[in-house]
Amino acid sequence: MKQVIVLVLLFIASNLVAQNKILEPEYSVAGFFEVPNSGREVFDFNVGWHFYKGAIKGAEAVDFDDSNWDVVTTPHGLELNSTQASGNNHYQGEAWYRKHFTIPEGIGQKKMFIHFEAIMGKSKVWLNGELLAEHFGGYLPFGIDISSKVKKGEKNILSVWADNSDDPNYAPGKPNKRMDFNYFGGIYRDVWLVTTSNTYITNPNYVNKTAGGGLAVHYQNLSEKQVDVIVQADIANDESSINSVLVLYTLKSKDGRVLAKKLEKASIPASSSKQVKTTLKLKQPELWSPKNPYLHNLEVSILTKNKVILDGVKQKIGIRKIEFRGKDGFYLNNKAYEEKLIGSNRHQDYGYIGNALPNSGQWRDAIILKEAGCNVVRAAHYPADPAFMDACDELGLFFIEATPGWQFWNKTNPLFEQRIYEDIKNMVRRDRNRASVLMWEPVLNETRYSESFAKNAHDLVHTEVPGGNAFTVCDGHAIGNKYYDVLYSHPFKRGFYNRLVPNTPENNKADALNYDDEDRCFFTREWGDCVDDWGAQNSPSRCARRWGENAQMVQAIHYANPPYRYTSLEALANTPRQHIGGTLWHGFDHQRGGQPEPFYGGLTDVFRQTKYSYQLFKSQLKPNDDEPFIYIANEMTPFSPSDIPVFTNCEEVRLIKYQRDTLSIRPDREKFKMNSPIAIFKDEFYFADLKNLNRSGKKKFAYLEAQGLIDGEVVVSTKRVPSSRTKKVKLELAHKNISLVANGSDIITIIASVVDENGVVERLNNDVIKFEIEGEGKIIGDQTIMANPVKIHWGTAPLLIQSTTQSGEIKIKASVLEEGINNISRGEISFSSIPARVPLVFTDNPKVKQGLQDKEGNSAESSTVDELKNKVLLLEKELNEIKLKKVDKQQEVFEGGGEH
Repeated sequence: MKQVIVLVLLFIASNLVAQNKILEPEYSVAGFFEVPNSGREVFDFNVGWHFYKGAIKGAEAVDFDDSNWDVVTTPHGLELNSTQASGNNHYQGEAWYRKHFTIPEGIGQKKMFIHFEAIMGKSKVWLNGELLAEHFGGYLPFGIDISSKVKKGEKNILSVWADNSDDPNYAPGKPNKRMDFNYFGGIYRDVWLVTTSNTYITNPNYVNKTAGGGLAVHYQNLSEKQVDVIVQADIANDESSINSVLVLYTLKSKDGRVLAKKLEKASIPASSSKQVKTTLKLKQPELWSPKNPYLHNLEVSILTKNKVILDGVKQKIGIRKIEFRGKDGFYLNNKAYEEKLIGSNRHQDYGYIGNALPNSGQWRDAIILKEAGCNVVRAAHYPADPAFMDACDELGLFFIEATPGWQFWNKTNPLFEQRIYEDIKNMVRRDRNRASVLMWEPVLNETRYSESFAKNAHDLVHTEVPGGNAFTVCDGHAIGNKYYDVLYSHPFKRGFYNRLVPNTPENNKADALNYDDEDRCFFTREWGDCVDDWGAQNSPSRCARRWGENAQMVQAIHYANPPYRYTSLEALANTPRQHIGGTLWHGFDHQRGGQPEPFYGGLTDVFRQTKYSYQLFKSQLKPNDDEPFIYIANEMTPFSPSDIPVFTNCEEVRLIKYQRDTLSIRPDREKFKMNSPIAIFKDEFYFADLKNLNRSGKKKFAYLEAQGLIDGEVVVSTKRVPSSRTKKVKLELAHKNISLVANGSDIITIIASVVDENGVVERLNNDVIKFEIEGEGKIIGDQTIMANPVKIHWGTAPLLIQSTTQSGEIKIKASVLEEGINNISRGEISFSSIPARVPLVFTDNPKVKQGLQDKEGNSAESSTVDELKNKVLLLEKELNEIKLKKVDKQQEVFEGGGEH
């Protein structure tokens, strides 16, 4: 037993070290990771776009005057939105972006590509007045070869017209006002400038090659002893003569050790391209899995005969084998996967900025879901940002990738269907090498399409993935489902019920899915939502965080194991191996076009502040896979419920009340199949008990302590203390240990909490917080979207900070809107942004007001004067608190010595 406890404690210690380590994620750029000194250079093209929201004639012309336009940085979502940006109230229409730039010195006669990760809607791109590209669809990348068009040593102008208006001729196609999410708009993902030699490895999204372009990797003969890594590379030669080159394939460990290498000759025809292929044999491979997401570095370089490098790219590959064995369930790396795949759906929608979430935010989303115990994420309802996919590979999150689409099919224009096929091709070509991709969902979500389309979409995925380790999924009741590898279904015969019946074994068995009728595996794509009707859309799952603990607890119980028959963690845990898991609808709250209010069913709000249901999910992690966890879901306020729920992944929960009463619950794991049922101590909290303790001089005993036990030993504990008199504003970085990068695009969230003198959050506070800033950052949003000042909800208020292009210190100050001698004291936090690793190309820099800014964005008083005023106010507060303590004593006397 001592050895087990020591191992658990060592795990906790090592995990805490990992959690406290500052991360600097490596982001893929235009489909690849960088290989140093490879001849390929990548430049950040996000900064310095002149922007105009609206229709305007002639903006593509070189001599067009854009001097009065705003200067913005991409990712950019056309506008900032309040947290109530639902009901189709965001802008739809035309918008223009113009970037003035000069090609960096030293590029010479290199090939040059502009890579757009995504532009919402339809778009056109001009360089120096010449139309070079037209694109339809808002979720996938496209590139433009500007090599022969760009002016070297002179100023160039790249003009982009973007239109997010409703358009039924490409997917999703449905009007935003009837959507269950928002399109938003703009150049909302990254833009890159990529330069290469004239002989180079292509990008799979630029060249139209079936199962080709770029790098394509698959595995054969995989075991724990060895694996064959099959690498296919597409090499272009834009020279006028044949080019005989050497192709170097190198497989490296995570720490850079060479594990396998091969050098082969290749002749690339003039003004053409050629796909080359090799096999790297690897002994004792480190196999990828959610618990061990080990990524190898695969580098492919092109060299001259004299071994001068011409081009080189890297992809991070997770060596793994996926199998769906029907009634035997899901197999990973030739072994039965013993756990259910449980996770959530995800939109990338974020507070204020909509879809324009930078790479660090994409990574933080993945970390948040991973820390919640998720091991799978389903795309809702479009391919995710490449940075999110990078994080899924790195962190060990399976991903179900979906083509854009939601409840719409254009029957009158065949171009709509053809463009979906293009989306499927580009989606698969972009992400076919990723370890995290579990299944492909090439059909449009909840859409009535033809059987021929269903078959074509399935076939297209398998055609585009070399090696065959690809699996498609669609609804089990959908037309054409017979072609698909895995089926979506609830564990019951119906997903939504018009009548809820008690959650009993008899009722569940009577309505259970008939697994005998199907040999394929099942997965539940969306579970948890439970609306009364699709007009009102009230549901026990839809709970705004600010509604407090009672509402949050209703949501958590509904997701865990409700008293009525419904798909839940418990229901999924009771399914046979053939049913491999399910994803909650939804991981995060998000905006919607078709409803007047946001969707509130997330584990977090739009700023990723957690609800009780997040703690529920986190408690499902087994303590041998993660650290022991325990959380008390009762805030001990005058309005808190009498029950004391505790979320934990331990075998037993011990609750100590006020240092006098000890209670214990050991969940019945024979009755319940979910990893960790909620431990609810019934009728154990009464606010009157706190008053009695306070008035009898025993305030120090007024707390709850929950202890988690494994094998009879306490391995984790937590305390819940009621909040006292609100004292100050506390500021914290919600950065998940990812630094703010000084690239002009990066964003970090800061959470302001109102706390008492012991740091306990006052949940019932209704103050309004104003923020001020100085240094190398700017506040996102103002009073027009209720971002600054911002009202406290459930004890906290969020703030978004965007970096400048200069690294340095940033200082944030937060105070209540109207300060007074008895108000809450202000809070302050300082941190620094770090230099960007990718060089920036820009001429015009967005204006940032330096020094402190007040709530209107005007220059505030100097920092020195402000600090002196604050010191005087603090002294006044301290003196007044001494006097207030005398008042407290007087009130006790007036009410009769406190014996009421």
